[in-house]
Amino acid sequence: MTEDSQPPDTGAAVNLLCLASFFKGAEFLRECRRLGARVFLITKEKWRGEDWPHDALEGFVTVPDDASTDYYVHAAAEIARRHRLRGVVALEEYDVVTAGLVREHLRVAGMSSSEARLFRDKLAMRAAARDAHIRVPEFVHALNYQEIGEYTARVPAPWVMKPRTDVSAIGIRKLHTAEEVWRHLDELDARPRPQERVGFHLLERFVAGEVFHVDSIVSGGEVKFAGVSRYGRPPMDVAHEGGVFVSQTIAYDSDERGELLEANRRVVRALGLRRGAAHAEFIRGAEDGELYFLEVAARVGGAFIAETLEAATGVNVWREWARLELAADSPPYEPPAPRREHAGIILSLSRQEWPDTSGYDDPEIALRPRKRYHAALVVRSPSHARVLELLEAYARRFAADFIAVAPPLERAE
Repeated sequence: MTEDSQPPDTGAAVNLLCLASFFKGAEFLRECRRLGARVFLITKEKWRGEDWPHDALEGFVTVPDDASTDYYVHAAAEIARRHRLRGVVALEEYDVVTAGLVREHLRVAGMSSSEARLFRDKLAMRAAARDAHIRVPEFVHALNYQEIGEYTARVPAPWVMKPRTDVSAIGIRKLHTAEEVWRHLDELDARPRPQERVGFHLLERFVAGEVFHVDSIVSGGEVKFAGVSRYGRPPMDVAHEGGVFVSQTIAYDSDERGELLEANRRVVRALGLRRGAAHAEFIRGAEDGELYFLEVAARVGGAFIAETLEAATGVNVWREWARLELAADSPPYEPPAPRREHAGIILSLSRQEWPDTSGYDDPEIALRPRKRYHAALVVRSPSHARVLELLEAYARRFAADFIAVAPPLERAE
């Protein structure tokens, strides 16, 4: 473990500890500093050289890339020896439960590890949603042989086998027969890592349809701000088949937007999120037209979703989350009034290390995100139809100009 040396506190400054197992949340860190907080960051050694805003950090700690949760707790305790911490924030989904363990160890207020598990464990969140009468695809824990057999006999194929604690489409396998299910279970049980075996998976009915996401800021258990968007293709299809990732805001006056906002409020309430950011996903079943809850995370959406939402509304979810974390209880936190424009993101793996998007010159381009071996554009317009038109045209052009295809990941690292 390494740490940038800092003297102990001498005043009453607010000290905030952030965990980031990946390079995330730079804007959150900057806003905390702008608001006068002293921010300490724990990340993995492999991310030491990333473009962290060191001028916004009071302390910078790296842990080994394979560090256990106990290592993070120890690193946090070493910081707490010299600095009285007011809060612990997980900037990345993989750190949500770890942050809960750190809070419990240091007796810092906030979400416990058990509460955090509902936003990390796909089996736990589905069970909690089902108990709250929120519609979810039929599922079963991939553990008990009898329950799995009864499930495959009762629920029509296809199904998807999902890791309980991975993100995006990592490790998901689509299965079409009971025999495929049993063969895949044998394959999982043969893996050397215990956390990749059957007990760490769930089996779920595959629902075809359009996938939506709702990105929120929550304070006092109430959704204070939310943006509603639709994926161009389901993320699982993009991860397994390649192509472009597209997300765009949906029409403000649509009935669908109201339905998704209400569904998101119910999920936030059922899973008990009191404070922070949330990224929830839902699917509209192509066969029955019903809306199903898929999953929720206590974090800001990835793939430049926050930047896209800011282009449409003027609200930066990372900055608002920082404001919320540092807000006093009175008066209660309130977000800025959002504008009502539309925006969308197109993103793909690229054959070039730093792809040149200068040939895309429409005035609606609001941002050109830079990431190695990725091509991306964010567009903004008062017209929903114009955003869709641009994204459809860019998707065709990206196929010729940039797209590279990589096999789907079985694990995050």
